[in-house]
Amino acid sequence: MTSLSVEMLAAGAAEPITSAGNAQLGIAVLAGIAVIVLLITKFKLHAFLALTIGSLALGALAGAPLDKTIVSFSTGLGSTVASVGVLIALGAILGKLLADSGGADQIVDTILAKASGRSMPWAMVLIASIIGLPLFFEVGIVLLIPVVLMVAKRGNYSVMRIGIPALAGLSVMHGLIPPHPGPLVAIDAIGANLGVTLALGLVVAIPTVIIAGPLFSRYAARWVDIPAPDGMLLPSGGSPQTPAERTSDDLEKRPSFAATVSTVLLPVVLMMAKALVDIVVDNPENHVQRVFDVIGSPLIALLAAVLVGMFTLGRAAGFTKDRIASTVEKSLAPIAGVLLIVGAGGGFKTTLIDIGVGQMILDFSKNWAIPALLLAWLIAVAIRLATGSATVATISAAGLVAPLAADMGTAEAALLVLAIGAGSLFFSHVNDAGFWLVKEYFGMNVGQTIKTWSVMETIISVVGIVFVLLLSLVL
Repeated sequence: MTSLSVEMLAAGAAEPITSAGNAQLGIAVLAGIAVIVLLITKFKLHAFLALTIGSLALGALAGAPLDKTIVSFSTGLGSTVASVGVLIALGAILGKLLADSGGADQIVDTILAKASGRSMPWAMVLIASIIGLPLFFEVGIVLLIPVVLMVAKRGNYSVMRIGIPALAGLSVMHGLIPPHPGPLVAIDAIGANLGVTLALGLVVAIPTVIIAGPLFSRYAARWVDIPAPDGMLLPSGGSPQTPAERTSDDLEKRPSFAATVSTVLLPVVLMMAKALVDIVVDNPENHVQRVFDVIGSPLIALLAAVLVGMFTLGRAAGFTKDRIASTVEKSLAPIAGVLLIVGAGGGFKTTLIDIGVGQMILDFSKNWAIPALLLAWLIAVAIRLATGSATVATISAAGLVAPLAADMGTAEAALLVLAIGAGSLFFSHVNDAGFWLVKEYFGMNVGQTIKTWSVMETIISVVGIVFVLLLSLVL
């Protein structure tokens, strides 16, 4: 939803599709979220279907006509996919090029060759943060954890001392930094400036990942001292593989470290350059600003990185035109589920707004002594704990608190997005697919996974909101 439509809603220009009172709306919201939670956790229904059914239940319980509820849901789904879907697709293509070309392995190998001893956890967090920029969290785990386990085994390091920094780097990027789906949807719902959100997100992310990664890993390694499981290190032939052999065993060469890092950071640089020009020039009619508004838009920035990556990653690895085309095609199929979940989440968000929940929260919050940033974080935390999905938590929380951004400045709106992102990472537990992914890869039991992974996620969430609140005092 655009900032203009949010402002209109907050001003009372948009009529809700129901005349229900605040009490009924509050009950409808709780029931709608409860339906989604129950369907995902108890009945193991796909989040797309759960969000769709939950949106219809929300409208029905709020007393809205079913046809108008369907229109609201469909409109929100369409607008969300239109604004975010292309970016998710471009990010998936870039991530696939990075993995298949051996570029990700080049980053890993280069940094690890220069790190040893006490610097190894810091090297791992750096690797994960760089790799995590264009990759989905699950893809990053599959790519990095075998490397983590191999480093731990060969260097005789504690698995948690090396693994927690890598997981922290991936998780922080996933929750706070666009172009990941959650932050992108929240930016769109709240009407925040993407470049400013990206810049402030990096400011929050750096200390957060240091505290939750290398520093916390010291304690995690004491609490859970386990050997690297051999099963994750050995291919069918029996001998350990290098990262390059694991992801691209038919490659004769790989792109250089400099070319790979430059390609990964290109969209970040372009988007941050746009934000800087917007602040310095601050004149929409200025030709320089108009040029940067185009090249710094997320669509053009990511598209540029993909096109550049075809040469700096694909061609540098010796890919033919057919191989590059095949890589692009294979990158799109796995994101179908993500797009559907994000789209349905947008539909749920729009249904929330159209039945008047946004105005209800505005009415209630006027009498609360709780800051809007903390309120947004708490809502995201509650939904995250209930559903286990950071993306669902981000989307739902953004829809609920979007009207609070109507009177906010550019920086505060960006901080609202980051507060939601931080809340969406709180205490991953047994209803989160990531919990089981980490548990199985590291060969831990449930208790060990809670002591390490779940606590790490909670630290990221709490430290993230603390730095968001600190920034709000100075901006």
